[in-house]
Amino acid sequence: MRKTLAYTLMLAAALGLAACDKASEDKAQDAQKHAEQAQEKMGEAQDKMNEAAKENAEAAKDSAEAEQKRAQESAKEAVPVAPATAPTEQPKP
Repeated sequence: MRKTLAYTLMLAAALGLAACDKASEDKAQDAQKHAEQAQEKMGEAQDKMNEAAKENAEAAKDSAEAEQKRAQESAKEAVPVAPATAPTEQPKP
């Protein structure tokens, strides 16, 4: 009885391991494939972030240049006003 039970358990364990072995290999390959895809997507996202940062820097530079030109134009348009001189004495009637 003991030998029969031991052989049955060993046979069940061997079949269980054999059945699970193929799926674990497939899962490992799938995991590797997904990891590679994730790495590619991270690289693409980093490239997009770098591009956006460049565009923001260029926009800030253009904005600063436009503000400087506006300031120069408004300085040219401004006409200095001579201070009004008040008479020191008013004529008597």
